[in-house]
Amino acid sequence: MYPEELRYSKEHEWIRVEDGEGVVGITWFAQDQLGDVVYVELPEVGRKVAKDEAFGVVESVKSVSDVYAPVGGEIVAVNEKLVDHPELVNQDPYGEGWFIRLRIGDPAELRDLLDAAGYQELIGQA
Repeated sequence: MYPEELRYSKEHEWIRVEDGEGVVGITWFAQDQLGDVVYVELPEVGRKVAKDEAFGVVESVKSVSDVYAPVGGEIVAVNEKLVDHPELVNQDPYGEGWFIRLRIGDPAELRDLLDAAGYQELIGQA
């Protein structure tokens, strides 16, 4: 449920590092707490974000929540599929349900994130 190759934020985002870029989404726990996702607001490509800065919004049948950057950088792609198919966040949070891809500004910020075991401890599933 929490892939070992990912790093996790305390705000329930994940990041997968690929060639100096990070693919970011929300965790299985976060989507489960939200319930059925009905709308996703994505940022513009080219926007620079700081670590822990809100870059988007996810709306579900239960609530509206900000989505935060686990590390700082420049957004190089957004998942346009989520505009028409926000349910992908629930169906495949670590695959088709990703939110953004960013060029990581400071790779050292990755050290502040949790590994899978640390994240499961945070959410009480260790």
